[in-house]
Amino acid sequence: MTKKYWLMKTEPDTFSIDDLYSRPKKTEHWDGVRNYQARNFMRDEMKKGDLVLLYHSSCKVPGVAGIAEVVKESYPDYTSWDKKSAYYDPKSTSEKPRWFMVDIKFKKKFETYLPLTELKGMKKLKDMVLLKKGSRLSIQPVTKEEFEHITRL
Repeated sequence: MTKKYWLMKTEPDTFSIDDLYSRPKKTEHWDGVRNYQARNFMRDEMKKGDLVLLYHSSCKVPGVAGIAEVVKESYPDYTSWDKKSAYYDPKSTSEKPRWFMVDIKFKKKFETYLPLTELKGMKKLKDMVLLKKGSRLSIQPVTKEEFEHITRL
């Protein structure tokens, strides 16, 4: 099986790479995804061992903060069943789950944060999904070449 590469967006004031690092075993479930295309990537394509660029979004300086690894493949997002959760969805049930999540583990925080403005100026990343106009998905595929280029920086 071929390893895949992903970019996962998170708002750092809600959950940052430092928060992931501070979790027990440096691992956390990635819940709350409520976009069908992003859900399908998690549910159908993300596999144990895949690598993830953690991207801080909706902040003063959006950018790539580090790397995580998928350590548990998709399973139902139980926050969708919790009426007290911000991610509650009355159409999702344990018998017929609508939303899914994966577990990721902290691998590395970049010594140098890579701002979106810098990524936009790199020729090797010109076709990256993140940099395409209108790309707002919270989970996006990344090519091996894009992943390696970013991690070399």
